[in-house]
Amino acid sequence: MEDWYGMAQSWVPPESWTRVCAIDAHTEGEPLRVVLSGFSDLEGATVLERRRWACEHSDELRRALMWEPRGHADMYGCIVMPPVTPLADLSVLFMHNSGFSTMCGHGIIGVTTVLVECGLVPILDSVVELGIDTPAGFVCARADVDSTGSVSRVRFENVTSYTERLDATVDVAGVGTVQYDLAFGGAYYAYVDASAYDLTLVPEEGNRLIELGRRIKNAVQEADPPCHREDDDLSFVYGTIFVGDAHNAENHSRNVCVFADGEVDRCPTGTGVSGRLAIHKARGELDVGEEIRIESILGTCFDGTILEEVDTEGRSAIIPEVAGRAWVTGRHEFLISPEDPLRGGFLIR
Repeated sequence: MEDWYGMAQSWVPPESWTRVCAIDAHTEGEPLRVVLSGFSDLEGATVLERRRWACEHSDELRRALMWEPRGHADMYGCIVMPPVTPLADLSVLFMHNSGFSTMCGHGIIGVTTVLVECGLVPILDSVVELGIDTPAGFVCARADVDSTGSVSRVRFENVTSYTERLDATVDVAGVGTVQYDLAFGGAYYAYVDASAYDLTLVPEEGNRLIELGRRIKNAVQEADPPCHREDDDLSFVYGTIFVGDAHNAENHSRNVCVFADGEVDRCPTGTGVSGRLAIHKARGELDVGEEIRIESILGTCFDGTILEEVDTEGRSAIIPEVAGRAWVTGRHEFLISPEDPLRGGFLIR
């Protein structure tokens, strides 16, 4: 029996089966499945074009990798692709339980850690820098690497982030009038005060967070959807972020994001932290160069810093930097038989 694993590795599945190779990781608790081969080539000159192509032609494969039996309702993934801009080393397309995302901070931290620690990019110094094209734009990630090749932390300079509206209200069925801020950090989020709903943002509140988060997100999208100035594909509310007090007095606050189809982010949400920074800057609560540490529902943390204040078509905006940690958790070769009646996956929460 000691040789069974080696024997299984030498087994060759039928040629008709789909084979997908991936490295799994988690970023401060949030899963990331990094697909390195086996996903169909995505066509398009930009990552947004590739995202559109994937939505039309590769959705069944996304479901097979994200949904049961290979994934679960809160699974998250990343497809590694060739770059589309001169400064980039690679491009990425993120995916989740309901489709393909536009940007993902924990995904940037996770995929950078995977590529460095698994030897897929060269380690030439104690800091490895990667330029990454995403659907929302170019980001720069920097991994701090020790003498063993392990990544201790990843910082990434995110896309331009800004507030869309502050202190807005929306009527939410079954809830009433909800006050929220809307901000963009690679995706649009509605930020809501958790204390208004007696939420302390702990795992035990998961079901209530999902219900409230879905209702608020859908209400904002229906009543007053955002309009991205550069690409309409980015013009939608991605999730609701509940903001509450930190449980550790040394930290600034706590974020819990409910996104996609009721997914609860286990980490503080990198794009959500970017939007938080923009909100604090707009309110005069945070300035360039200042850093805050934000907790997740698990108590894990991201650090957020405003690197620069910029002007975007007359709109005050910021360039944020977000930092966190990720860990490799597994290597996989997923197999999909064309005869499997559940080859496209399924979900039961």
